[in-house]
Amino acid sequence: MKLRDKKPALILIDVQNAFLDDEYWGGNRNNKDAEFICGKILSKWRELELPIFHIRHSSTNPESKLNANNEGFQFNENVTPLTGETCNNVITKNVNSAFIGTNLKKELEVLGVNTLVIVGITTNHCVSTTTRMAGNFGFETYLISDATAAFDRVGINGEKYDAEIIHLTTLANLNDEFATVLSYKQLMDKV
Repeated sequence: MKLRDKKPALILIDVQNAFLDDEYWGGNRNNKDAEFICGKILSKWRELELPIFHIRHSSTNPESKLNANNEGFQFNENVTPLTGETCNNVITKNVNSAFIGTNLKKELEVLGVNTLVIVGITTNHCVSTTTRMAGNFGFETYLISDATAAFDRVGINGEKYDAEIIHLTTLANLNDEFATVLSYKQLMDKV
């Protein structure tokens, strides 16, 4: 059975302009093509007329690049929602999980969706949190490794962790427990 036959919903998490500013988030972002790959996956979902959920983060901090009054709040041009698009939902959140304080779970249930494909930014924050909750809710969940990205992080003792290590470690923690991690190519072969 092809993945498309399971009516999988595409969950695009925080693919917003704020994440184009490397230094603001810690620098050294890995996978600079993540938004482009998200856009390619989105195009495939549109072609197949499968459910699409655009999730965006709205920070309550007025200084944040993700605050609704700042330019960074806007969706990245690779994944801009289309007006009147079928199976297209825009959901705004203000915490890490796309399920907390939103109607995402209810909307998925109304559509009869039990399979999710998750992409977005950042791997170790909102993508990880949403993926963990999706798995815990019992969704058959796929996380696309090259359609997400991370930034360098500073540890509790001031040590610096490379973005690629953060990204790969997060994927390793999620794979086979909360989700199946696939590459873009592997996803296209399955869909």
